[in-house]
Parts: sequence; structure tokens; C-alpha cells
Amino acid sequence: MLYIVLVLVLAALGLLVTALITASSLWAWVSIGLSVLAGLLLVADWLRRRRRASAASAPEPAESAPEAEPAPEPEPAEEQTTLIPKAGELGDPADTPEPSPEPEPVAAEEPAEDEEAEPDEEKTPAADIALLADLEDEVVVVDEHPRYHLRACPWLGRRELIPIGIGEARQLGFTPCGRCAPDATLVAAHR
Repeated sequence: MLYIVLVLVLAALGLLVTALITASSLWAWVSIGLSVLAGLLLVADWLRRRRRASAASAPEPAESAPEAEPAPEPEPAEEQTTLIPKAGELGDPADTPEPSPEPEPVAAEEPAEDEEAEPDEEKTPAADIALLADLEDEVVVVDEHPRYHLRACPWLGRRELIPIGIGEARQLGFTPCGRCAPDATLVAAHR
């Protein structure tokens, strides 16, 4: 059913393009008609599925079986936790055990603050900026971070890198990293 709707929608789209190209309103009306037909088929399919789902969830009438004693219902299991205790069940506060203190986090597991913080921006002289705009050398950027870096930059660590030309990086608004100093390194290499 859905394939028929897809074909009708694609045909309607083709006829709409034809109507726009030929400036004929007849093709536009035929396109509208096909779209309405596709919509009606979708509604009919939805209703059919809804009826099928409600029929499947409705209990089937039991066949005439000899009357038997109904099976006893199992006793409900006790709840493991009670969210709100009943009145009088609060007990004595002195009986409540003290919570155990949480262990101190190990310093080695936490990344150093300077590794996570954004590095400072490298200050580049105006004469070097003009030279950098014409270079095709590759630098790397990290998604959602404003700096571009050399591949050997210690701040990058294991982050996912995106290679990009330095001229393009500057055009996109990225600024040089103050740790690896890509501008100074590339300018020195090209002088």
C-alpha cells in the first residue's frame, strides 16, 4: 500500500513540474488529484491497521468448555522498597545507619584542567597574516573548537581531527593555537 502511495506522490511531483514548465493548469489539477488520492490511501491504510490492532488486542471469546474452578490468583510479591512509609512506620531516627562516605576520586583519572581548557590564541603580525592567506599548508581543527593546530600540538591528544588548509581555516574564522603556534611555524618554514 505504501509503495502505491509513493508512486502516486512521485507521479504528482512529476506532473507538478510539467505544469510549471508548460504553464498548463490541467497538469497542476491532475497533480493535485493524485496527491489527494495518495492522502486518501494513507488514511485508509492507517484505519485498516488501527482496526487490525484493536481486533488483535480484544479478548477472544472462550469456547464452551466445562466449568472449572478458576485458578487462584497468585499472591502479590512484597515490594522491595516503599517510597512513602505508612504512618507510624518511620521509626526512631537513631536506628537509621549513617551513610558511608564516598571515596575520594583518584587524581589520575581526572584530565588536567589545562588539557581540557581552550588554548590561548596565538598573536600573529599583520605581515604574516597576508603570507598565510596564500599558503596551502594543512592544519587541523577539532569540531566545536575555535582554534587550528599543527598535528603535533600537545593539546590535541586523542581528539578527532579535521584536516583543512590554513587559508580556508582563517576564512572560516578559526584562530591559531597559542601552544603549537601554527602561524609562526608555517611562516618560518616558507621564508
